[in-house]
Amino acid sequence: MSDVTRILEDVRRGDKDAADRLLAAVYEELRRLAASKLAREKPGHTLQATALVHEAYLRLLGDEQAAWENRGHFFGAAAEAMRRILVEAARRKARVKHGGGRQRLELDQADFAIMPDSIDLVALDEALERLAEIDRIKAELVKLRYFTGLTVVEAGEVLGISRATADRYWAFARAWLYNEISKGDQP
Repeated sequence: MSDVTRILEDVRRGDKDAADRLLAAVYEELRRLAASKLAREKPGHTLQATALVHEAYLRLLGDEQAAWENRGHFFGAAAEAMRRILVEAARRKARVKHGGGRQRLELDQADFAIMPDSIDLVALDEALERLAEIDRIKAELVKLRYFTGLTVVEAGEVLGISRATADRYWAFARAWLYNEISKGDQP
């Protein structure tokens, strides 16, 4: 049993100091995962890795504390919390009163006409919801891979599936999501 799993048991039992111990035990890993997620965001994103970790952690230990079974279950919940935060930020930014489709450019980048493309989180979230209706496990695998940066093997372990199955699910989910998101780009 890992230290994180033990601390999660303490949290579940109501130990007041356990939440602080949990944050200390998982903070660096959560921050690393958040930084890797934010590196994939569109230019002009204002959310920082530290803020993403803190917001996700507050949601995880909010009023309705979940009873996490183990380290993997906790990180799965963290992935979901980070995904929701990033999608909410993307939706908020896309609203007309927040600039709509305009892109923010730093002055030193103003000469560049072409900005690198990155994935539309709102489209990804909507496609993930549709995938979850068809196959919840494949959708969870994508969330663990994309939103926490877990490898296929690590995500498979969290989900309790073999490496071969995880590889097949990942290949299917990527192709399916690409197709779904591409549909939205067509007029």
